[in-house]
Amino acid sequence: MTAVDPGFLQTYDPLVIGRYYRWRFWTTGWRVLQIVWWLGTFVLGLQSDRWFGRETQNQPRRAAQLRQVLTNLGPTFIKVGQALSTRPDLVRKDFLEELIKLQDQLPPFPTPLARAIIESELDRSPEEIFSSISPAPVAAASLGQVYRARLFSGEEVAVKVQRPNLRPMICRDLFLMRWAAFWLGRFLPLNLGHDLTLIVDEFGTKLFEEIDYLNEGRNAERFAENFKTDPTVKVPRIYWTHSTHRVLTLEWIEGCKLIDVETIAAANLERDRLIEIGVTSGLRQLLEFGFFHADPHPGNLFAMADGRMAYIDFGMMDQLNQETKETLVDAVVYLINQDFERLGQAFVKLGFLTPDTELGPIIPALQRVLGDTMGAKVRDFNFKTITDQFSELMYEYPFRVPAKFALIIRSLVTQEGLALSLNPDFKIVDVAYPYVARRLLLGETPSLRQRLLEVLFKDGQLQWQRLENMLAIARSDTNFDVLPTAGMGLRYLMSEEGGRLRQMILLALTEDDRLHTEEVQRLWTLVKDNITVNRLLGAAWSALTDYSLQQAEQLVPVVGELRQALQPSQS
Repeated sequence: MTAVDPGFLQTYDPLVIGRYYRWRFWTTGWRVLQIVWWLGTFVLGLQSDRWFGRETQNQPRRAAQLRQVLTNLGPTFIKVGQALSTRPDLVRKDFLEELIKLQDQLPPFPTPLARAIIESELDRSPEEIFSSISPAPVAAASLGQVYRARLFSGEEVAVKVQRPNLRPMICRDLFLMRWAAFWLGRFLPLNLGHDLTLIVDEFGTKLFEEIDYLNEGRNAERFAENFKTDPTVKVPRIYWTHSTHRVLTLEWIEGCKLIDVETIAAANLERDRLIEIGVTSGLRQLLEFGFFHADPHPGNLFAMADGRMAYIDFGMMDQLNQETKETLVDAVVYLINQDFERLGQAFVKLGFLTPDTELGPIIPALQRVLGDTMGAKVRDFNFKTITDQFSELMYEYPFRVPAKFALIIRSLVTQEGLALSLNPDFKIVDVAYPYVARRLLLGETPSLRQRLLEVLFKDGQLQWQRLENMLAIARSDTNFDVLPTAGMGLRYLMSEEGGRLRQMILLALTEDDRLHTEEVQRLWTLVKDNITVNRLLGAAWSALTDYSLQQAEQLVPVVGELRQALQPSQS
């Protein structure tokens, strides 16, 4: 079979890449020498530290050396380092902290080459496409560089141009990595949980998605569709007629990076508000849409003059299916309930533990690490602390981090780091708790309503303090209005689905042979400032009307048809 040049591949195919490079020793040999030289100097340094008893003393130096070695080896290895920075199950803590700092910044390639790529991809010279274009790139990274330009129609745009010969270079490195994984993987003392070649293939698939600029454009439009009703989030428009697999033209975003605290202060932007937008939009990506930005580093998030936050660079995205989203919510519920046995089962379901793992010894460890998360130390909670504690568990227990969750962890830790750069006193729960509480209290779906019941009822008894806390937390968000939530709750109580809840609430109000008037009074004290008699009657009337119409529709179908016919005229 004739070998196909992998430089023309649009999706990762290890078999095609393998057939092409298998006998091209002159191409792979020189690259092997480079890799062996750089990695060899690093390994030799580690070994000399062991020989001379300087391991502890030289740990920071070796960690920094590893970061530099990966940078010297180029784009593929820089991406490997970034991926490893989220894998506490594979990398020692001291090296992990250094890899987190890994920058994908590289010197730009010559502008004449970039102009040639634009002309080759778009079949016209830059002067025929743009009325002006910057003489030098305004940003350069490992995979490409960006020019600022203006279309003849007047719009300012960013033109992203891929590095020359990037795809063949990546294919060659992936071939060598896969070969090494096959022959050497079995000897490596890594907590992988499965074939190392599968990890290489997963990495290759994601990398190919990232270097396909048309895929990035589609990701941007999908992301924009998810946030189309959110006035706080900006996504740049894609100019498809000026975009290909290697050139992407998108709307120019005028703003400042989130780590540029001085510029943000000079623009009179509220730092805490920017933090709230970032955390809330991140949670919505994970728990509502299941489609999330996996690389929210400082260069990809901008504060705009009007207070919005702009996301750019949608090459590294991932998605969660409905079952995974619901299991994540389950895990939060079990954490709130301090139910570590079921939390361990959720970790199995999410892939952090294999199905045959004995959970008995692990449950006390989870309690030790997470026991105070929802307790007295809740304001001290942060993802970095939890990640560090988990990295210690990785070597004691058979935890592994699925690739998808490695991206989620990276996203959360990075966003938290950005928030702390804006406000060192920031606590992520100040924003995350109101969001989660509000989502559970609203109960827009049957699964969310079920999870709310699991939080509020334990062993059949209503947790009054937990309900009080949840309302207080939700009300700390100024956008939360308790009355519509109460209306939804009333409609749910009157529905067939709410029959069981009606019984549970009645029992809760009269349990221990007494009326729980004190608890009800405390709840009323929490919400009374937001509720007037007219608003309360309005919400009740709306719920009753909706309930009555639903019952009427079941008895006389023509009522439902009449209701639908009237809706357009009412709007």
